[in-house]
Amino acid sequence: MKTQLWMFPLLVLPLLQSAKILTVCLIGGSHYLLLDEISQNLHQHGHDVRMLLQLGNPVITGFSYVGGADSYQKSAWSLGDKYIKEYNDWFLEQQTQFLLGRETFNNFLKFMGHLSHQCDKLLENKEIITFLQHENYDVIILDAFNPCSFILARKLGVQYVAFYPGSLNGPLSITLPSSIASVPVFGSQLSDHMNLWGRAQNLFYSFMAPVGQKLVWSTFAEVAERHLESPPDGLKDLHEGAELWAFNTDFSLEFPQPLLPFTVLVGGLLNQPAKPPEQDLELWISSFGDAGFIIVTLGSMVSSISVDPLLTELVAGFSQVPQGVLWRYDPQRWPSHLDRPSNLRLVDWLPLNDLLGHTKARLFITHGGQNSLLQAVYHAVPVLAIPLFGDQFDNVVRAETKGLGLSIKPTLITRERLRSAIQTLMHDRRFKSSALSLSRIHRSHPIPPALRLIHWVEHILHSRGGAHLKPASLTLPWYQRYMLDLLLLFSLVLCGLVVICCRCFRRKTKGDKDWKKE
Repeated sequence: MKTQLWMFPLLVLPLLQSAKILTVCLIGGSHYLLLDEISQNLHQHGHDVRMLLQLGNPVITGFSYVGGADSYQKSAWSLGDKYIKEYNDWFLEQQTQFLLGRETFNNFLKFMGHLSHQCDKLLENKEIITFLQHENYDVIILDAFNPCSFILARKLGVQYVAFYPGSLNGPLSITLPSSIASVPVFGSQLSDHMNLWGRAQNLFYSFMAPVGQKLVWSTFAEVAERHLESPPDGLKDLHEGAELWAFNTDFSLEFPQPLLPFTVLVGGLLNQPAKPPEQDLELWISSFGDAGFIIVTLGSMVSSISVDPLLTELVAGFSQVPQGVLWRYDPQRWPSHLDRPSNLRLVDWLPLNDLLGHTKARLFITHGGQNSLLQAVYHAVPVLAIPLFGDQFDNVVRAETKGLGLSIKPTLITRERLRSAIQTLMHDRRFKSSALSLSRIHRSHPIPPALRLIHWVEHILHSRGGAHLKPASLTLPWYQRYMLDLLLLFSLVLCGLVVICCRCFRRKTKGDKDWKKE
């Protein structure tokens, strides 16, 4: 009998290891690349995986969303060609604003408004929702940047794991118990070493963060009320409902800070050993000899530059360096009046991981996206960052603080400044040395990021949720969490003691005066 009881877990384990998992990707670009990698890894680990993929968001030029024969399943949907065209035209205009240095929170709210409209149409689609409900998934892995993913998970009534594609302190990520004195708040563009003014700025941003989240939620509140029987109180309610939070970062790039038990770092999902490039590209790289080449890409959603003066300065700057410059740029959008220097090659899609791992890769010019910086860390390539929007400004501060590279705002780029920055990064050995050090830190983690995430998801499945990982403080009101009620009680007691002492003193003083008179 004892032997049978001992063998029971071994008999049940195979049944638990294969789960039905839904991954939700409602944003294109790098968000898709990450969710695709997660879905593929879970599928290869024996799980039954399906991705709900929304088509029509800004796509990656030259990249196909179609999986191979031995891939996970996909359920794709879109809002139709007319809306897709209107939305992509709007996003293209936003790119222009970013390049002109006009990234504002109001534009971010407009972006969230588009996501809210898309969410409403998705939840109205009875065919898709009914199909997903009948599938009876064990867990949902969602893109935590898009609040719609949380609302969908609540609609389906399935436990969910929140995967956040950025750093720990993103604009729409869960609040962690961090010290304001040493951990920068999103948007502050501060490092972990702050002076008095820096701490004052960080404190201000910490007060503004909840306000920003409430404004974001206001764009989704009506959708949630319309489609959920029990609408959440806000983003905080949805965030706290996650069984696990996985962040696309690690401490090779992140500032050290405390973590809660239900947070796990899985940065570097897209990193892997480099493969040789195609022969044509290899011949082009070889033509520059020991000078090597520079990789340029401003993100999966920025396929061209629509600001003529900026493009002119970039091209002029690249023409003054001896390295080859391989630029991810849609050739069809290249201005006909602008000549290309002989060392510049345009491609509509480039295998970034393989190129960064090439022995002759000398520099990476990037927008400062989280994936791009983690790949630069993995392959130990210094970066010159040109941040455009969102978390890229904070990401770049981390990269500069860690010694990975330098940054230039797009509005400040001139050919001389660009050439000077490239030469500094090429000739100052400290940048390459820092990149190698960060790479060692990143690569030496005992468990690869993909396997780390799989093990944690399986842990949530085996333990039937992550309640055992959540501290009681999450359910406390904010004034109890920060002990303000206790502070108020102590203040009242102290004030009461002061009043009593003052009255006793007055009575004693009055008694002494009366005695003297007598």
